[in-house]
Amino acid sequence: MAYRAASVLAAGASKYGALWGRGYETFKNRRILSVSGVGDHATTYLQGLVTADLNSEPSAPREEVMDSVHALNAKTSGMESGAAAPDDEPEEEEVPVQFTKKLRSATFLDHRGRILTDVLLWKRNSEGADSATTEYLIDVPGDTGDLLLAHLKQHKLRRSKIKLADKTEEITSHAVYGTLNAEGAPPGYIAGMDPRHPSLGMRILSVGQDILNTTEGESERAKRQQHFETLMNNFFPSAPGTYSVLRKLAGIAEGTEIASKTALECNQDFLNAISFSKGCYLGQELTARSQFTGVVRKRIVPVMIIDTEMEVPKPWVMASMIQELGTEEGMDKIFGLSDEDGEKKKLALTGYIPPPLPKISAPGAGSIVSMMMGSVAAPDQNPQDGSEELNKLRVQGEKLQTEIAELAQPGTSIIDKKDSR
Repeated sequence: MAYRAASVLAAGASKYGALWGRGYETFKNRRILSVSGVGDHATTYLQGLVTADLNSEPSAPREEVMDSVHALNAKTSGMESGAAAPDDEPEEEEVPVQFTKKLRSATFLDHRGRILTDVLLWKRNSEGADSATTEYLIDVPGDTGDLLLAHLKQHKLRRSKIKLADKTEEITSHAVYGTLNAEGAPPGYIAGMDPRHPSLGMRILSVGQDILNTTEGESERAKRQQHFETLMNNFFPSAPGTYSVLRKLAGIAEGTEIASKTALECNQDFLNAISFSKGCYLGQELTARSQFTGVVRKRIVPVMIIDTEMEVPKPWVMASMIQELGTEEGMDKIFGLSDEDGEKKKLALTGYIPPPLPKISAPGAGSIVSMMMGSVAAPDQNPQDGSEELNKLRVQGEKLQTEIAELAQPGTSIIDKKDSR
């Protein structure tokens, strides 16, 4: 029975882990650049500048191995106890995740092999006057948009049969969270699951011209944003800022945050943005050498700094106990009950497997961040109304924030005071 319950749980959940809460967001700080050309000229041009292999279909993101490990442990435990999965109960199929071959992640490097910026590449084909035209829409962080456009112009030869354009005011970028279905986009939109990881949401571009004729607005960009919000409000709530929380909790840096760093330091190999089997491209030598030697001395990782007096969320404590004590013992300690005779009575949680890591929703993470920033003070600061504890937390939060700001200066090295290294 334990094996059956574990199998159902592992099958019912996606192989990429849990999703965040439902919502949508319109990006106002991203740029859309266009590279188009007849035939394969645009592909050939970008193939020598990006780390991804544009001549092959993009691969799916890495799966979360821990889920299968939990299922295997449950299966082994069930076999040791003599339990077997019933033959008359059909196994549930795992939730499918469909990735489109028209969307991939990539990075642009300079001649030293250092990152200029990370991007999402959209590929679409359109029939021109004479022959098929291929266009790549480059979704790039706004703080590196001008740098990338100058980089593209610098490497465009005079005889190149391609066209470069900035379509930021003509095309808008959006994201939808809490869904694995990117099929059947409405007319005028192209959609695809984030090629780095599904938990980062479904990426959407508004490209149709018919949208402009059915929506009122001062500018083309405003019309597209209004049309998308009107379309999504019937299904998903607005959740601005969600992407920023998701990527920071996942340790994903972008834009100027990774400028002048190597691709492997910024985990671009984990984010499905590097091909180690493609031909030569600008900056390949440093990336290939780092991968061949297997020496990566630095990695970007997520770190949450919390005051030692702050209470850890209860779900995190429970997940930690289960992982440290083991599934059975941890479940006994947390959910076990005792009757009058002292015998334990378990809740109906047979086969329950906790997530490999504590996962919270974006609003929950935002609440924790706001607590860390000291924004928990009551509106009325009168000490007679019982807000002394809140005032104390606010002062402690401000003090912690000040200390971090003094230490976390750009270019500062982390030093161990014990040995001064």
